[in-house]
Amino acid sequence: MEEKNIRILLQYDGTRYDGWQKQGNTQQTVQGKLEAVLSRLAGGPVEVHGSGRTDAGVHALGQVANFHLPLSAFCGSQTEAADMIRIKNYLNEYLPEDIRVLAAEEARPRFHSRLNALSKTYIYRIETADKNDVFERKYRYGLGKEPDLEIMKRAASILVGTHDFRAFSSLKKTKKSTVRTISRIDIRRDGTQLEILLEGNGFLYNMVRIIVGTLVEAGLLERSVQSVKEALESLDRSLAGKTAPAKGLFLSAVAYEEKIFQSVQ
Repeated sequence: MEEKNIRILLQYDGTRYDGWQKQGNTQQTVQGKLEAVLSRLAGGPVEVHGSGRTDAGVHALGQVANFHLPLSAFCGSQTEAADMIRIKNYLNEYLPEDIRVLAAEEARPRFHSRLNALSKTYIYRIETADKNDVFERKYRYGLGKEPDLEIMKRAASILVGTHDFRAFSSLKKTKKSTVRTISRIDIRRDGTQLEILLEGNGFLYNMVRIIVGTLVEAGLLERSVQSVKEALESLDRSLAGKTAPAKGLFLSAVAYEEKIFQSVQ
C-alpha cells in the first residue's frame, strides 16, 4: 500500500497526561491521543513516533513526531501544501485543547523523528518567590527560595561535555550505554523566575530533572560544587540530587541534520 511519511511539530500541556508513550494501563498519553485521531482519518491503525518520550506531567513547546498515512487519507488534494494543511487542521479539530499541532510537512520515506534527532533542548522553569504565580503554578517549580546563581553555574560547568550520566538517571538497570553529551547548560534569571536551558545529544530517564535538582541543591548551599563532580564520577544515583518536579520541564526544540518546518502554517 502506498503511503506518505508525515512529520509534525506540536506542543502540549503535559499536566493531565501520563507521559508521551502509549501504555496499556492508561488512555491518558499524548501518543495515544494522536494515534486515535489519525487512525480515524486513515481508516486503520496509525503508529506515531515521537522524538522523545516525555514523562508524566512534562510539557512540550516543540515536540517532533512522524507517522505514515495511506494515500487514500489525502483525498486527492491538488497540492502537497493543501494536504499538509488539511492534516494539521484535522488533528487540531479532534485533539484535546491541551495538544496543538503547529505545522505538518511531508518527510522523506525513511525519516524517523527519534532516530534521526541530533540534539534536544529542554527548558526548566523555577519560581523563587515565596509563592508561585497563580496562573503559572502548573508550569513552574515553586522553589520559594533564592539560590546562588554563580554557584549553580559553576556546578553546571562540571556536567557539560561527554560523560557517563548513570548517577543522573532513574534507570534501575540497563545494558545500554549511559554516556551522553551535554553541549550547554545556561542558567538565567528574570525577576523571581529562573530558567535553566539544557542542550544535548540525548537524555536518560529523568536525567534533566535530576540535574536540575542537583544544581538547585548546590545553589542553596545544601551540597558543594565538588560533590557534583563526585556524584558524576561515582555513577551512583544516591549521590546526585533530588528529582525536580515534572511540571517545570519543557521539551523546547529538536534539531536534525536537515532543515525542517521552515514555515509554521
